[in-house]
Amino acid sequence: MSALLQATQLDAFYGASQILHGVDLAVARGEQVALIGRNGMGKTTLLRSLMGLVPDCRGQRRLHGGDIARAAPEAIARLGVALVPEGRGIFGALTVVENLTMAARPGADGRRTWTLARIFELFPRLHERRHNGGHQLSGGEQQMLTIGRALMTHPDLLLIDEATEGLAPKMAQEIWRTLGVIKGEGIATIVVDKDFRSLSAIADRMVMLAKGVVVFDGVPSDFAAQPELLERHLGV
Repeated sequence: MSALLQATQLDAFYGASQILHGVDLAVARGEQVALIGRNGMGKTTLLRSLMGLVPDCRGQRRLHGGDIARAAPEAIARLGVALVPEGRGIFGALTVVENLTMAARPGADGRRTWTLARIFELFPRLHERRHNGGHQLSGGEQQMLTIGRALMTHPDLLLIDEATEGLAPKMAQEIWRTLGVIKGEGIATIVVDKDFRSLSAIADRMVMLAKGVVVFDGVPSDFAAQPELLERHLGV
């Protein structure tokens, strides 16, 4: 598989504090990457850096072979990257339909495959709540809406921060099912979540961060064969 995203020697800073230290990460087209690690290890900062949201981020970042190291977040979004942020960030005063349609735009190649109808097919619950305001939705429904809104931008790469945090088990299972569908559509994903077992079941690759450094990058079977990583870096 050819590389969709290539990040090399990323260093990220918030003020005088360095969060990422020489991070290398490559994502192939259609690949699903699980990004794991304890809280405060740099996972969110890495996603934000890839999206161009960390002002002081150094190193190389390439998307579709082109340099995006100095690109603004909106330019990176137009090139096919979408972020599902922790906290979701939906518009509570807008209806489900309005939240989805305000984000809609064709893909970088002009395609318009993700329509309201397709989002509602993926998330029937959103169709039922389509005229409700965002503030009237449950946490699981809000997460569905946030993912649906990102898909309406026709991304080639989807960055999902804390995919199932705070969700009831049934809702969490729905999100994992959705990630399988997204993978089947050929969309690459980087997924952050605390449920590393569910992540390892769907991921092509596992990447672990510890104190802003990549300490593991490999397939789930190799990760499972190193239980000391879980004990040392996740406390499991």
